[in-house]
Amino acid sequence: MYRSRFSRSAALFLALAIIACALSGCTEREKRYEVTYLSLFDTVITVILYAADEAAAQAEFQNIYSDLAHYDALFDIYEAHGGTVNLYTLNETAAIAPVQVEQALFDLLCFGREAYEATEGRVNIAMGSVLSLWHEARSAGIEDPQNAALPDMTLLQEAAAHTDIGDLVLDEAALTVFFADPLLKLDVGALGKGFAAELAAQSAKERGVSRMLLNLGGNVCAVGEKAEGEPWRINVQDPDDASGVLTTLSLQDASLVTSGGYQRYYTVGGTQYHHIIDPDTLMPAAYVKAVTVTHENSGWADALSTALFNLPYEEGRALAEKMGAGAVWERNDGSIEWLGISPEE
Repeated sequence: MYRSRFSRSAALFLALAIIACALSGCTEREKRYEVTYLSLFDTVITVILYAADEAAAQAEFQNIYSDLAHYDALFDIYEAHGGTVNLYTLNETAAIAPVQVEQALFDLLCFGREAYEATEGRVNIAMGSVLSLWHEARSAGIEDPQNAALPDMTLLQEAAAHTDIGDLVLDEAALTVFFADPLLKLDVGALGKGFAAELAAQSAKERGVSRMLLNLGGNVCAVGEKAEGEPWRINVQDPDDASGVLTTLSLQDASLVTSGGYQRYYTVGGTQYHHIIDPDTLMPAAYVKAVTVTHENSGWADALSTALFNLPYEEGRALAEKMGAGAVWERNDGSIEWLGISPEE
């Protein structure tokens, strides 16, 4: 069972609502079809696509589900999956000897290393030892609120000594993974769901899908446009109002991901502690209230939303500009900042 490992990345942020087009707006040759899955990535997954008929749509839905189910198992850090060498397998065995993995997992780890370099460490898939302490404390605190407690800072600092991504040894020729530090642990919550969405979307396009919206619990990936040449329109939740809308954004051949600390948290001594951990302080980041990122690649949208949440606004804006991303920040004082995108009228 997938236990919130990508919620940071997903539970983390906000709920995005899709403003779907009416069937009357679709062409005669293609109609709009929609399906929802509840069994993958510990989140609600919605797929909207256009197809010639229901049989074609259902066949593609099955292909997409199969792809996502595979990545769900492959990127799982909590459980073994029979016959699959996944992240759980690596965390258990890769410090003993190099472990051969399949291409998709190897590519994910390469992307994680690239994201670390691009964000100067604000996204670090090698922080598993630190994040596991927070995960344990949060789970215990949610289960027993009266005895909720923060992770011990001494233990966090000891764990942080084993988060050097340089100890993740990747052999491209052999497709093997080795941990040079026996206490290194991987956690891909900052980018795994976006990476999976990108892989699934690319595969769908290779099968001929030209108009699709894939929403993995708020990680939204748009292929093409809706009917009549209109872009997809995505509502971004107001962090201060669970039923409110902060803004509505247009999306076409791009992805959108939001990071925030108001959905996945627990309370200790009257203070809420969310799950997005600043690698410098080893505590929940507190630079901004929420940030939404758009990028042509879903993996980068996911990684950058975490990175920007883990940076002061000015530094985050500079990083977004360097990476060619659009972004919307809600700062702690409630002000809204925009970069490269604008709200729908």
